[in-house]
Amino acid sequence: MSGMVVTLLLSFSLALGVSLGLTPWMARTARRMGIVDRPDSELKTQSEPVPYLGGLAVFVAFLAGFAPFYDLDRQVLAILLGGTLVALLGLLDDLGDMKPGTKLLGQALAILIVMKAGIAIKIVFLPSWIALPLSFLWLLGMTNAFNIIDIMDGLSSGVGAIACFFLLIVSLQGGQTGPASVAVALMGALAGFLIFNFRPARIYLGDTGSLFIGFMLGALGMVGIYAKANPVAVIAPVLILGVPIFDTMFVIIVRWMRGQSPLKGSPDHFALRLRKWRLTIAQTVVLSYAASVLLGICAMAMVFGNEKLALAVLFGVSASMLLAALLLKKIDMNL
Repeated sequence: MSGMVVTLLLSFSLALGVSLGLTPWMARTARRMGIVDRPDSELKTQSEPVPYLGGLAVFVAFLAGFAPFYDLDRQVLAILLGGTLVALLGLLDDLGDMKPGTKLLGQALAILIVMKAGIAIKIVFLPSWIALPLSFLWLLGMTNAFNIIDIMDGLSSGVGAIACFFLLIVSLQGGQTGPASVAVALMGALAGFLIFNFRPARIYLGDTGSLFIGFMLGALGMVGIYAKANPVAVIAPVLILGVPIFDTMFVIIVRWMRGQSPLKGSPDHFALRLRKWRLTIAQTVVLSYAASVLLGICAMAMVFGNEKLALAVLFGVSASMLLAALLLKKIDMNL
């Protein structure tokens, strides 16, 4: 066990170091090549253009932290192949607009790669004809969920790092060295990147990073062992990834109620509504971090507690999210 801890610390430290060294170089390169996010009068309100390609730094730092310390098995290899494909799709979109249909097709291919390796939602009472399409929708949704919340300095990368921490705990309690190594290397890469991405951001993730993070965390959420103590704990990954899931569902429902396409951009995200509530960007992001930590702790209570505790946690979290959605919906974004 002590050897595993040392290996994980080395993996985290190497990913962190590469991310810290590579991210500013990537920012300079993106500026030189004109790969920047320019402010507009609607959703992009930064004071000056901010370079993309931060996601590429995260991807390379992750590989640097992971590759030297772990021998690939079939499932981890599938996750890496799928994640690489998703990162490549994001990079192509960052360099030039990619049609949504083409992007979704590429994501579907990446998802099928991991599902072919046997990675899927495994719930005893669910037949395969439900579990398989549910697994596909879960991973497709999570791949795009971190892209959806990537609207504020440090939000997506910080929430992703927190989710990595709790997925690491799940992997360790299940004796899963492969997923644990993936989680710790990604956490180190995101921690280093966050130094440059927190407000005021000097570089953005771009689709390269946000799609890659969402895919990797969605896949890790499916391979974890949650229900050793009680069957209700299969819901734990929904809590660990609760912030991006909440925002995705909230935006879809609000736009649907308005008769607007869920794919059309609009200022309906929970973070933008909190800004309308007079919170600063930094306060909004830190509050999102706090929510991620609290949801992660609730997930751990489900994983390690008994069935009664897990049910109580599930009820409490569900009621709290419903209340939060109702309060956020009342904020008038037109004022």
